[in-house]
Amino acid sequence: MSAPHHDDAVSAGLSRRSVLTAAGLTAAGVALHGSLGTSSAAAATAPAIFYSPHQDDEAIGMAGTILEHKAAGRPVYLVLVSKGENGGIAENLNAFPCTYLGEKCSAPNHYHELGWQTKQGTPEVVSGRTSEFMLSAKAIGVDKVINFKLPDDAYGTPSEYTAFVNKIRGKVRELAERYPGASHKFTAGWLDTTNPQWPTNATHKACSDAAYFLMKNGELKDVRFNHIYTYEAFSRDQRDRGADYVVHIPPAHMKKKRAAILAYNTWDPSRNLYTAGYHSVPTMLEEAYNDPREFVYELPSHYKAGRGK
Repeated sequence: MSAPHHDDAVSAGLSRRSVLTAAGLTAAGVALHGSLGTSSAAAATAPAIFYSPHQDDEAIGMAGTILEHKAAGRPVYLVLVSKGENGGIAENLNAFPCTYLGEKCSAPNHYHELGWQTKQGTPEVVSGRTSEFMLSAKAIGVDKVINFKLPDDAYGTPSEYTAFVNKIRGKVRELAERYPGASHKFTAGWLDTTNPQWPTNATHKACSDAAYFLMKNGELKDVRFNHIYTYEAFSRDQRDRGADYVVHIPPAHMKKKRAAILAYNTWDPSRNLYTAGYHSVPTMLEEAYNDPREFVYELPSHYKAGRGK
């Protein structure tokens, strides 16, 4: 397709599917040894919690993994970490006719003159992107959406970056305490760049940094990381390099993932939908639309916290 429109260690003898299913049975009140009513109340409601740094990351590189957990019987909660302020998206949507996408633009006649703020929090971008996120979450079928509403301070000063990481840590800690036994799925921030020679996305790195510190302190145990930017950084035959697990998305799940991706290329101002996602990362959305795989990592032993250079 050219352009879409609109606990800790697992025994080597257990498949990922059997482990997910076992967790789902536990969540339903069935202990692993088969008797009823022996699991704790906390385990009976323990969800898999997925953390999307921005509006679109969940559709690009997490939807298939979410659906795998849903199929195994796990409740899934989807967290939007940052507000997703972005002056570049506003500039792209203020241009007329569309110079960023040209004929791929879904706006009528590829024309938009929105007049959105490009600074001071870009409120129209935040609102539009969040509408797309909610439509995506509905397409995937998550059980709950949680919005941290954190200003995206990852690209500020070093002290602002550290403060942003600590805010994420605090929010995640609250969820871990509220849902004992939950598993936590973040983005692989140390990998997320469109070019391996360039710095990683600072917001994604802040999320994996927060996870790293919580794991180091023993506050999180069941943690995995999905590589989002691989769809643009690497060719298809290289995307699975180094992954600890590759999710092969079945057709029925891929249909839902594609619907989630299309939420980011739907032009419908009556629903506050302005294709903001597609005016941000069109290549990633297109490649994810056409690649029925997702790539899951464990935290590397050599992990280094910090925004990087």
